[in-house]
Amino acid sequence: MSFWLTLIGGLVATAGTGVALGAALGLTGLIILYFFSNGATSLAVDAIWGVFNSFTLSAVPMFILLGEVLLRSGISEKAYSAFSPLFRKIPGGLLHTNIAVCTLFGAVSGSSLSTAAAVGSVAYPEMSKRGYDKDTVVGSLAGGGTLGLLIPPSLSFLIFGALTETSIGRLFAAGIIPGFLVGGMFMLYLLIKSIRNPEIAPRDQTTVSFWEAILGFRQIWPLLALIIAVIGSIVGGLATPTEAAGVGVVLAVIISSIWGELTWNKLIEAVYHSVLLFSSVGFLVLGATILAQSVSILGIPQQILATVADSGLGTYSVLLIVVLIYLILGCFFDGLSLMIMTLPVVFPLLTGLGFDPIWVGVLITIVIEIGQVTPPVGLNLSVLTALTNNEVSLGRVAIATTPYWIIHLIMILMLTVFPVLALFLPNLLF
Repeated sequence: MSFWLTLIGGLVATAGTGVALGAALGLTGLIILYFFSNGATSLAVDAIWGVFNSFTLSAVPMFILLGEVLLRSGISEKAYSAFSPLFRKIPGGLLHTNIAVCTLFGAVSGSSLSTAAAVGSVAYPEMSKRGYDKDTVVGSLAGGGTLGLLIPPSLSFLIFGALTETSIGRLFAAGIIPGFLVGGMFMLYLLIKSIRNPEIAPRDQTTVSFWEAILGFRQIWPLLALIIAVIGSIVGGLATPTEAAGVGVVLAVIISSIWGELTWNKLIEAVYHSVLLFSSVGFLVLGATILAQSVSILGIPQQILATVADSGLGTYSVLLIVVLIYLILGCFFDGLSLMIMTLPVVFPLLTGLGFDPIWVGVLITIVIEIGQVTPPVGLNLSVLTALTNNEVSLGRVAIATTPYWIIHLIMILMLTVFPVLALFLPNLLF
């Protein structure tokens, strides 16, 4: 009991002072190490060195830079114009384009927030001019943006793999089928909604032949080739994530310079924002590593497993409780922070109950995606409210996004009943 009082009290006290979450996690871990493990704080230093010296973690800044370069090159506009003709005659029109382009950029940026911002900046002005329902537009963008964490390469999978020593290649492969299924369910929802209420998505009467639509992809074929090369080399075992990301950055700069609008100033801006983002992620990882070390030394995961076994709760009852806790905490923490903060306890708990580590990675990624569109902290909601210049309030965006996090919950249920949806490709390819 004293441990839990120290843990909760330490987090509340440190976070309540306004310090960064990484500092709150780290300070709490140091307090626990000092008072509960005979002052073994030197172990925290060893753990931090081990994590930050990990070859796997070095892929994170590379993938962040890869996404930033492409997002600032203006290629998002070309991607949007390439996909638009495909859905012109389908009820929902450009709403489906939002999901398709978010899926594409999910395979570029690895970040939910960046995906929502990049596609939203192009899509919202265009669709507003065409008379689309604004709430439905921002809802589709906020929901589609969450695919950035599930479609590989994903920052969530990279950090999860680095902290749990799980294969990044297997995690990437595991996210492909669930990612496309979620995107497909988003489109199905928009199709049904547009059929029931055609006014939300005016039909475009412009005639475009099938071959003209296909030829439109000529302007983004280098981007598609880059994505396939980077992800394919990792999943196929031809390169490590770090090697693939490093080569991907070089190719992204070349592609963005030739086919995009990348300038020296934009490249410097991309590097600057990449450093800021990785610094914030790295600080979180540092704090979480210290806390994980303190939790591990005291055998807390084993104690929790023993308590669960004695409680008589079934395996899936425990899983349900974990998901509910994530949904609640998702109201107050951004997705990656929540994952990093909870992994020291949740990962050994779920794997100890017999769940596959790769499956756990996909599950946690989906539940933190829900947090991205859950008020009051849902970052996708905030960025899209800003993109609309407050034409659509945060509350309206949250309501419009509700169907999308319900779809995520349906995906969690499907994964629980059919784990093969996440495990088929990793088992096939590895």
